[in-house]
Amino acid sequence: MNWTEQDIKQLKEKNISIKQAEAQIERFKKGFPYLKITDAATIGRGIIRLSENEIVQNIRKYNFESRKLKIIKFVPASGAASRMFKVLFELLEVEEGSGKFKKLMSDSSFSAAANFFKNIEKFAFYDDLANTDILKGKNIKQLIKDRNLHDILKALLLPEGLNYGNKPKGLLKFHKYDNGMGTPTREHLVEGTLYASGTSEIYIHFTVSPEHMNDFKQHVEFLKKHFEAHFAVNYFVSFSLQKPQTDTIAVDLNNQVFRNEDGSLVFRPGGHGALIENMNELKADLIFIKNIDNVVPDRLKEETTKHKKALAGVLINFKEKIINYLQRIENKNTDNQLVVEVENFLRNELCFIPGDNYHQLSVQEKIDYLYNKLNRPLRVCGMVKNEGEPGGGPFWAKNNDGSISLQIVESSQIDLNNSKIQKIVNQATHFNPVDLVCCVKDYKGNKFDLTKYIDENTGFISEKSKNGKALKALELPGLWNGAMSDWNTIFVEVPIETFNPVKVVNDLLRPEHQ
Repeated sequence: MNWTEQDIKQLKEKNISIKQAEAQIERFKKGFPYLKITDAATIGRGIIRLSENEIVQNIRKYNFESRKLKIIKFVPASGAASRMFKVLFELLEVEEGSGKFKKLMSDSSFSAAANFFKNIEKFAFYDDLANTDILKGKNIKQLIKDRNLHDILKALLLPEGLNYGNKPKGLLKFHKYDNGMGTPTREHLVEGTLYASGTSEIYIHFTVSPEHMNDFKQHVEFLKKHFEAHFAVNYFVSFSLQKPQTDTIAVDLNNQVFRNEDGSLVFRPGGHGALIENMNELKADLIFIKNIDNVVPDRLKEETTKHKKALAGVLINFKEKIINYLQRIENKNTDNQLVVEVENFLRNELCFIPGDNYHQLSVQEKIDYLYNKLNRPLRVCGMVKNEGEPGGGPFWAKNNDGSISLQIVESSQIDLNNSKIQKIVNQATHFNPVDLVCCVKDYKGNKFDLTKYIDENTGFISEKSKNGKALKALELPGLWNGAMSDWNTIFVEVPIETFNPVKVVNDLLRPEHQ
């Protein structure tokens, strides 16, 4: 590859080496290998179902131990909400009153738009919408009846109105409250108070985009003034940006570097997998992870709180067992009996099956192997019954060293054209709603370097476009997929009521958000 001086300067500015860029181009050419799933994780075989008594016991455990722990709630909140309004943007781009406009409004694919306008007064942002300069003094119901919709769309989506099409989800009004503060950011602050601390100090970290940083900070300061007094707590809210060096170079469909008209290289964000770098910088004993849009109004937070605490209790109990085994190994308290005991714990409780070559190792080699497998970051992942929502699925998968462990797997990672693989996928009963509790310190209290536990072979390639031209983009191993591939993993069933994402604007019309 012949890099120009401009290329080298661009790469240097992003802290990306030429070797890294060339490795990315080579990855486009070779692609990523499919993950070898061996079975679906189901209740009793990879997924734990807690009884009501076990839930109570785990909550009690967490409530007691949380007073001694530094806990952070980690919320990926980058990116604009434009995808929420995709159908409305398409409608805005068509000339109002034209034949095409009328056809779109009657087309079944645009029933979502019709549903939006039919229920417009139910949205938490309706009063703000009505008070924009564009709509002030106008009768919104009459505009809808007359199919004069562009003013409403402009008032909602564009900068001269509420600019919801360009704002991040975290700053949109999702829920109605008397004080009008029902944004996802607000909900995460309240959630943090309810379960993400055992003291009066609440630590929350948002990953945001550079263009939204100031708006987030202002909004959080506004919220803190209200909730610190209301809950008698102190919030410590921090922010970070996705690191430029996690961007990936784009190529055309022939795997040649994609360039702008001025000859400069085009880079794409590396996806949420890049956030493992942000998470790696957090100083905490325990980290809750939940997406920005998976929130509910206050009246429904009790169920979420209950199961978040139960997941954390499960994590603490497992961590204590792991610490006990590691201390016994370190104290040279090792014999064949302990080896068998740890083997059974790994296989039956941590759902980790060593590769075939493990059985050929000496006793000391087995002890070293088991020690390394125990002494890893630990995560407990909530799993909900699959009712057609998008999300990674829980599977048993073969790792590069021949071992088998639990993994959260996206459909893009597996060969769905393989009939045996498709049969396994069809047996899956649950999916991951991005509901994780993580322990990122070892048994001596030292922080793990999370970048050492990534499976680099679990990224994927997607097709995008820029200025009307097709390009290929490289996504890094996902945050809860390949970026946590080499963690110890526990799956626990949680009720579907704890999962209420807002992927499109009409999701806000669901009863859970009203």
